[in-house]
Amino acid sequence: MNIAGTNRVWSGSWVAERLGVELLGDDRLTELLGLALRRNPKRAHLLVSNVLGKHVPQAPSVVYGSGFTLGRRVRELLGDEAAAAVVLGYAETATGLGHSVADGLGVAPYLHSTRRPVPGVAPAGGFEEAHSHATSHLLLPEDPALLVGDGPLVLVDDEFSTGNTVLNTIRDLHERYPRRRYVVVALVDMRSPGDAGRLDAFAREIGARVDLVAAASGTVRLPDGVLERGRRLVAEHEERVPGTGRATASASASADAVRSESASPVDAVRSENPSPADPLRFESAPSADAVRPDSAPPVDAVRSESPSPVDAVRPDSASPVDAVRPDSASPVDAVRPDSASPVDGVRSESPSPVDAVRPDSAPPVDAVRSEGPSPADAVLPDSESASRATGRVDRVDLRWPQGLPDGGRHGFTPAHRARLESALPAMAARLAEALPADARRVLVLGFEELMYAPLRLARELEQVVEAEVRYSTTTRSPVLAVDDPGYAIRTRLVFPAHDDPADGPGERYAYNVAGAGFDAVVAVVDSTADTPALRAPDGLPARLAEHTPHVLLAVVPSYVPAPLYVAAPPGERPAMLPEPLRGPAFSSYPPDDVGWLLQDLSDITLEAPTEEREEAVQSGGAHYAESLPVEYQPSEHYQQLFHAALRSSADRLARAVGAVTEIVLAERSQRPVLVSLARAGTPVGVLMRRWARFRHGLDLPHYAVSIVRGRGIDANALRWLAAHHDPADVVFVDGWTGKGAITRELRDALAEFEAAEGITGFDPEIAVLADPGACVRTYGTREDFLIPSACLNSTVSGLISRTVLRADLVGPHDFHGAKFYRELAGADVSSDFLDAVAARFGEVADAVDTQVKALLAGDRAPTWEGWAAVERISEEYGIHDVNLVKPGVGETTRVLLRRVPWKILARAGAGADLDHVRLLAEQRGVPVEEVDELPYTCVGLIHPRFTRGATGADGRAVAV
Repeated sequence: MNIAGTNRVWSGSWVAERLGVELLGDDRLTELLGLALRRNPKRAHLLVSNVLGKHVPQAPSVVYGSGFTLGRRVRELLGDEAAAAVVLGYAETATGLGHSVADGLGVAPYLHSTRRPVPGVAPAGGFEEAHSHATSHLLLPEDPALLVGDGPLVLVDDEFSTGNTVLNTIRDLHERYPRRRYVVVALVDMRSPGDAGRLDAFAREIGARVDLVAAASGTVRLPDGVLERGRRLVAEHEERVPGTGRATASASASADAVRSESASPVDAVRSENPSPADPLRFESAPSADAVRPDSAPPVDAVRSESPSPVDAVRPDSASPVDAVRPDSASPVDAVRPDSASPVDGVRSESPSPVDAVRPDSAPPVDAVRSEGPSPADAVLPDSESASRATGRVDRVDLRWPQGLPDGGRHGFTPAHRARLESALPAMAARLAEALPADARRVLVLGFEELMYAPLRLARELEQVVEAEVRYSTTTRSPVLAVDDPGYAIRTRLVFPAHDDPADGPGERYAYNVAGAGFDAVVAVVDSTADTPALRAPDGLPARLAEHTPHVLLAVVPSYVPAPLYVAAPPGERPAMLPEPLRGPAFSSYPPDDVGWLLQDLSDITLEAPTEEREEAVQSGGAHYAESLPVEYQPSEHYQQLFHAALRSSADRLARAVGAVTEIVLAERSQRPVLVSLARAGTPVGVLMRRWARFRHGLDLPHYAVSIVRGRGIDANALRWLAAHHDPADVVFVDGWTGKGAITRELRDALAEFEAAEGITGFDPEIAVLADPGACVRTYGTREDFLIPSACLNSTVSGLISRTVLRADLVGPHDFHGAKFYRELAGADVSSDFLDAVAARFGEVADAVDTQVKALLAGDRAPTWEGWAAVERISEEYGIHDVNLVKPGVGETTRVLLRRVPWKILARAGAGADLDHVRLLAEQRGVPVEEVDELPYTCVGLIHPRFTRGATGADGRAVAV
């Protein structure tokens, strides 16, 4: 059976002819899928994808592009809802596909199910996969809030056959985290009409919408008795090599279907009846190959007219980089096969001594090649004592970024992806340097669920080496191997499991690797799997070395989430926490204005040049909270701008301070404990305290605590607050919202703190002066205007630095740290700012009453418009990392003062609120681009992929 419109044998024809199995549906199905058989009590046949990168080595650009294009289709389907989507992939085969779909979606975090329990990580859910060889799935997100929310959940699998897996997943998750919309994504949708209707009925039952996106669709027609017939066929072919279930079975019925275009006289003769001693047949090696004269050409020099599954799907003449583009049509269009290059079949012109004389005994299954063995792949006796030709095994250090997850087992965010992409060129360069110079065909081999990291490495390698690069992964799924061009699994390598699996030891497999003519194989595993079993004589690298001259082993650190909060061991009393720091010993504020739940690091040098900090942060070498920027010293002109802005905005600030304080008193507590998020929230907390005293005669307690993006809030500060106040009275205060990242950080951190400590009552709702991002419901205004305290750093914040969290400075029982810049007292305007705003309280009191009445009567529910806008800007400007997009006047000012700015987006017609932004941009040589319909007054873009030699004046992301 040939693929329509070609003379190529379909890699499912062997099964179809013997079992009567039919694929009905799109013409694309036979390009995307082959068929194989397996020992499985639930389903005998296996749909083998040519573009998944699991069983069939494929160009990494094709594998990645197939998923990426599906992700782009999902993004178009969801429209604005894409901003709130979460992507969930299925272990093991679809972990990399799900990652690629999330990348195509662009803005969604990703999680995949896993069969590997991780100590210390509580499952957030689980489900069963009906037809899989191994069924139980766990969901182990690091962020317990990842699956919470009513945004769309995008479920990704390689194929959908009955829909049972999807039903099981949705049923489990919908009971815990109900939502309104689900999107099912697959390379192929092979459900029967009845199964499709069952899913529709289930969607109506739970009151949710379910959409389907697939590259191709159809169904599998199975004749009666196919399961039993499949079992007999598997048993029959396994028995051809007695004593092993690992045999690559003979395919004598199809032997004549494959003829070499350039066969030697020896190769041109095939025995119609192979002897019992030679039960295995090769696509390009006759039974006469058992004894080969020195003059015979090597098998590698012969190519079959019918390519093996390795070459069944190949990109067109486009380069690997161009093979799949986000805006391309369906992934099927991007992976049309073309003729095999002559280079594919040419290796050495002279066989090695091992290859010159072959024993008469049958070769082991694992040594069988479909395209022709290289000298190192000589057919060898299946004996432990036999001498095996082996290649060289070397390790290569990728220098994987510290703390970067190795995949989506515990969640993978767009920020993680940006870190990975910035590190990929250097990691691929290390791999390229380690490859042999003459390598023409290279396989990057992933490991079971670890598919995405090897795929991205392979795709990057594909772009920097001249060799042909292919990608596939090992698997726990046993599949019969049959050496026939009409069968999808031509060969298999068998090796022991090497990651101490929860279900005990067992065999693992690598398909279509032996016999594929690879000059080098790069095996990528995680550190959990880097065990003695991996390094054993029958381990994966050793088995690979039997079939390729060079094996490179790359180990990616297994990411294990560390809890943000660690409860004290039973019986251990936590260390006594110190009292808050107060001015004038720490800060220039009066002692009653604020107590700092921080430790004083003033005597430690923590400052680093801005460019060095940015490069370290974006490369993954450091967290931004581990160092401090050099304090900006404003010019005389800039100080004049600050004072002018303060004079013009004092009334508006006073109204916002009064409004947010009154809402807190009306809705949250009559005796609130103000806890400002240092340091931008601290001047606002002081002003709210002063308003409460001015209007109501209240003397409210006020503390400042540290919260760090990606690390959470200071747990020791929370413990201190809970010991001294009722957590229900605590109101967290910040200056303004940008896109809402800190809002989310606080919510998640408090949830984890409560789970770890058992201390409840803290309300994650932040009270802010201005909420232009529409992220909270307790605010003074939603206008995006200049808050003068954002114009400066420590000199408007009590001379206190940003907070610091570094392991060598902050112990498990310490508060986070900060510095008191006493030496800047001459430039301190902290009191000037507070006094100027407080002086207007009397003038604005009536206006505040009116404003509060309107706010309390109106709809203040968060819409997260700001977050959606940031995600859109991130994609439109090619940044792909929302953490590098800082919306609003305050955040833009911070970018210009503390980070390496790339450009500033300003709303067309924005006036005096942006005078200081324009001045800072001019001083730093940063372009200001006017944009129509910008939801914020301005947006600051941090230099993407920053290195000190990078440039970005073209208006799009920097290529480094």
